[in-house]
Amino acid sequence: MGNLEKYQAFRKRYPEFIYESYDIERQPGEVKLAFRFSVPGLGEFAPQWTLPMPDNPAFPPESPLFQNLAFQLGLVELISYWKIACPPLVRIKCGFLDADQQKWWKAQYFSGLGEFFYKNGIDASEEDFMSLQPEGAPLPAGEPLPLKGCMIPVGGGKDSVVTMELLRDLKEENLCYILNPRGATVNTAKLAGFDEKQLVCPRRTLDPLMLELNRQGYLNGHTPFSALVAFSGLLMAAAYGKKYLVLSNESSANEATVAGSSVNHQYSKSFQFEQDFNWYERQYIGSGVLYFSLLRPWSEFQIAAYFARFPQYHSAFRSCNAGSKTDSWCGACPKCLFVWVILSPFLDTAQLEGIFGENLAQKEALWETLRQLCGMTAEKPFECVGSREEICFALTLAVRKMEGKGEPLPLLYRLFKDTEQYQIYAGRENPYFSYFNGEHLLPPAFLERIKAAGGLLQREAGL
Repeated sequence: MGNLEKYQAFRKRYPEFIYESYDIERQPGEVKLAFRFSVPGLGEFAPQWTLPMPDNPAFPPESPLFQNLAFQLGLVELISYWKIACPPLVRIKCGFLDADQQKWWKAQYFSGLGEFFYKNGIDASEEDFMSLQPEGAPLPAGEPLPLKGCMIPVGGGKDSVVTMELLRDLKEENLCYILNPRGATVNTAKLAGFDEKQLVCPRRTLDPLMLELNRQGYLNGHTPFSALVAFSGLLMAAAYGKKYLVLSNESSANEATVAGSSVNHQYSKSFQFEQDFNWYERQYIGSGVLYFSLLRPWSEFQIAAYFARFPQYHSAFRSCNAGSKTDSWCGACPKCLFVWVILSPFLDTAQLEGIFGENLAQKEALWETLRQLCGMTAEKPFECVGSREEICFALTLAVRKMEGKGEPLPLLYRLFKDTEQYQIYAGRENPYFSYFNGEHLLPPAFLERIKAAGGLLQREAGL
């Protein structure tokens, strides 16, 4: 049975998904947050979060705002379990959503599941893929308190490193938000000058039944993980009294993964989501925390150029999803190759080999991946990678750099040089050293920082 047939059969067999409850248990130094979901006839799910908590939180777990945020986090968490069988009706027993909220959540679910529907061959529409039926009582919005400083989500890659460096002089009043901490996340934060007391490290635990059902052949695929970071990060920023939740999402995240479509692996990192999230927070949560991406005006190209200036991080950062459990680079996936390519104009081959432990540009098996990255196919890899155009400019610049030094081109760069793509980009002026995306939500003081850093990159490039 194909996935489309499974989708249709499961929706008939399991017509309801129920958001039963969220439970908050305060313990010394932390809060245990447990959600309960069920699909009648299939099973019950109880994912859990452990949230570190200051002794005197700005919004304590007993406050209406904390309760509201816990409920909202459950609305994001549930989509990972809903997708197992995609029931057409979602009953929400533990809270209320008005008509505008229902419309908002359906839009976020549908866009966030774009990759899931596309890769599973499911022809769903935003109107009919799900109905929301709220059955609980409304939860009040919060009363904003005086807040200050930043909560910075840290993923262990180059992007959050650049954000931490751009805000380095403010680190005394900032905290790092690290979900399910691992080596690279903690190590990069410490290299940026943050001590253990400044690391806020929640832990999220999946229900094992979901993993078992995935093994049995129920539906599986990508869900909007960055939306989980947004809602959980907002909860933590509010509890710790931080004014800003500062993301590290760049303008490149706005580009569709499938050319000519709205399917975007990075939807919940996009500017559209950023705008939608802030509207929702103001209308229905009211914490006073502002969620924005410091790097939204920049491209991945500029982020790589800025990151290359800080060699102390080069052995510590990691971006490979395949190697995340072992805190390593797998050297075989699209994300590894993308990071190699986007850094190659700014680091020499020996430096890149020092990061990855091998020369990825010599691996013939990665040629098809490179073709996908630079737009020779309709689909980019379903990973958090840069735009097709900036990847081509990075490759072209790296080719010129190596040839200018009299270095032999590695295999993938030789193959790229023989393509029409190279001829196109070799004849164009590279706009990315001076790139600036005006669609952003940066407050003025933060905007001044990113503009000053962009000016530095331009001067270093001789522009």
